[in-house]
Amino acid sequence: MPTFELTLLDISMVIAYVIVIVGIGFYVSQNQESTDDYFLAGRSLTWSIIGFSLFASNMSTSSLVGMAGDAYAHGIAVYNYEWMAALVLIIFAVFFLPFYLRAEVFTMPEFLERRFDARSRYYFSAVTVLGNIIIDTAGALYAGALIIQIIYPSVPMWQSVVILALLSGLYTIAGGLKAVVYTDVIQAVLLISASIVVSVIAFHQVGSWQAVTEATPPDMLSLVQPIDDPVLPWPGLITGVFLLGFYFWGTNQFMVQRTLGAKNLDHGRWGALFAGFLKVPVIFIMVLPGTFARVLYGPEAIEKADMVFPTMLFDLLPVGIRGLILAALVAAIMSSVDSTLNSASTLVTMDFVKKWKPDASNRLLVIVGRGVTGVFMLLAAAWAPAILEFPSLWQYLQTVLAYLSPPVVACFGIGLFWSGANRHGAFAGLVVGHVAAVLLAVAEWQVPGFGIQFLYLPAILVVVSGLVIVGVSWAGEPPAPATVEAYTWTPSHIERELERMAAHPWYKNFFVQSGGLLGLIALVFLFFW
Repeated sequence: MPTFELTLLDISMVIAYVIVIVGIGFYVSQNQESTDDYFLAGRSLTWSIIGFSLFASNMSTSSLVGMAGDAYAHGIAVYNYEWMAALVLIIFAVFFLPFYLRAEVFTMPEFLERRFDARSRYYFSAVTVLGNIIIDTAGALYAGALIIQIIYPSVPMWQSVVILALLSGLYTIAGGLKAVVYTDVIQAVLLISASIVVSVIAFHQVGSWQAVTEATPPDMLSLVQPIDDPVLPWPGLITGVFLLGFYFWGTNQFMVQRTLGAKNLDHGRWGALFAGFLKVPVIFIMVLPGTFARVLYGPEAIEKADMVFPTMLFDLLPVGIRGLILAALVAAIMSSVDSTLNSASTLVTMDFVKKWKPDASNRLLVIVGRGVTGVFMLLAAAWAPAILEFPSLWQYLQTVLAYLSPPVVACFGIGLFWSGANRHGAFAGLVVGHVAAVLLAVAEWQVPGFGIQFLYLPAILVVVSGLVIVGVSWAGEPPAPATVEAYTWTPSHIERELERMAAHPWYKNFFVQSGGLLGLIALVFLFFW
């Protein structure tokens, strides 16, 4: 096993990277006086920036560390989250994004208010802020602190978390979404390059694909797991992975905010699909390295799954290259943390402060947004060490999402596709769904013998919330016709889009792009069936 020590060259490369990224963040903070500028980058983002930023913010250190560890311990089925994300992004781009951009909203809770009422907006905003802090930001800080603890075991985790939070928070406070997305582009390129380097070197050490298949149980090289699999049974792809993916990519302010800042619908769609294309090769550069580690070290040599990627980093890479990869890990941490901090700040400022003080100036709202970012940075840093109580980082992320997200998915899905959903039904569905989630969580932890595979929980909770939404809506008054017309999908929308796309070259036609992405997903899925 490797010795976790850094050379002066390694440390210098990481420090240089941090200085460059923070410098860029402060540079783009100039002229960030309006809320459009600070929270949505002036609604001027192009498809490539959106795509890279979506990818970088999602593929944080928590994902990089978590997926390699899960592949080592349980197999490559963890990649199901990645190809499903590409599928969800297609659905998001085709059906949901046009309504979001047409509404010109700052936040996803604001869209719920347009479709339903202010109660749903405030409730969902509060839930999203909570999720941004305890899931997204805290998870990224924990993963980064884990890397630091490997190198410097004597440094307490809380100190590592605070340092990382401050580094990411500084330029986010200064520059808003524009600072986030521009630094994300750099971080995405570095992260992809670093992952390729680790994967190629690890595969070279293994020797051949035959060596991998001979040393790895067949079920650990398959995406489709039996129905009794404790981690990812195949029905869970529909009941859990898809629903969690839709919440994350289609309704979570943390991710959707980038597309809300698109210069127009086409760039928003192209950016979402570009992020989907970037998700496809993740199996080769971020998942399979965990499988290679089983061959290199043995299936039981690394006790804690989250240690797999750091072990490969220090064992396989030479000085200098190792510094670049560490810089990529720092990039991933900062990319995820800056995104969640900016998202939570936008939610509080636009969903609460702006509503309470409608006459507040743009300058005041930007100042409030910066202050909120700083507060949430500290809260996430305080929560991150609690993740140690879970078996692995990946299980923590997915388990908390399984309880938190389903009522939101039901509310957005039914609200967009069923014109009969009214404001009372939406609010009741959100509240009852989360009450049911709390009851199930208490039963899971306190009732002996009670247990539901966490990927089945989202489907149960979506059904509960959906039945409440439909039942209460049927029993009450119908929604206002103007609201239904503006924020409910009908087949005529596709007809109009087909007519509009007919005037585009084929390579700019998002239907053609979506078909190409579906084909790539199918090829990879069939190969690793």
